[in-house]
Amino acid sequence: MPLYRHTTMTSRYVVSRPVDVWVPETIGDRRLPVIYMHDGQNLFDPALRADGEVWAVDRAIERLQQERNWPGAIVVGIWCTDQRWREYAPQQPFNALRQTRGWEWIVERMGGEPISDAYLAFLVEEVKPWIDMTYPTLPDQANTFVMGSSMGGLISLYALCRYPDIFRGAGCLSTHWPAGGTILVDELAALLPPPGRHRFYFDYGTDGLDAEYEPFQQRMDTYMVQAGYHHGHDWLTRKFPGATHNEAAWRARVADAIAFVIDV
Repeated sequence: MPLYRHTTMTSRYVVSRPVDVWVPETIGDRRLPVIYMHDGQNLFDPALRADGEVWAVDRAIERLQQERNWPGAIVVGIWCTDQRWREYAPQQPFNALRQTRGWEWIVERMGGEPISDAYLAFLVEEVKPWIDMTYPTLPDQANTFVMGSSMGGLISLYALCRYPDIFRGAGCLSTHWPAGGTILVDELAALLPPPGRHRFYFDYGTDGLDAEYEPFQQRMDTYMVQAGYHHGHDWLTRKFPGATHNEAAWRARVADAIAFVIDV
């Protein structure tokens, strides 16, 4: 498997961490789109997880290559750290929660205030330029995507909203809306870029943590319509009855998420 592990990606914004890069085989001289994914240690290598369950994004892309005669995409898996909650909690929207009675509890649970603006600066100003310099990428906005699950879904949405000229599409699987509730949904929706240059994918299951998500996702869906996005065209929300909140569930549908976000 053409997986390259860069064990220590240093940063002036956040703590250092590994970054995995997967490149499809036999691409020749072709340059490819790039999907930046969070929780990178959960994407490829079963040995990194106690339960052996990973997204298997490489297999999903290989299947799409075969089924749709698609050249594929490079996947950059940015590992999370023990600051995961702080790095993935959308910083500007979370500021609206400061005046709520639950703010101190949120900060205590996260281990500190959100630092996702610094994390996204790391991604956009340090990781992406290095990836574009090192690998055969198509570096333009039309070929740059971001994807994650749970809190990784939140930071993927926030990344596109904060950097609409960098990212074309965001894949948000099992987005953990309860982290900030309806206020978080409202604040993120207010940051949505105008339609025309972007694609959004959302989904959720009905079991485990995902059982809490439907009313929040429906609220976001209403905002998507109000913003001018068209379901099935540049935005898609899918419900998966019986699906729960784990890597096996996301593995089962990541190919469909990729296909929609990239418009394969």
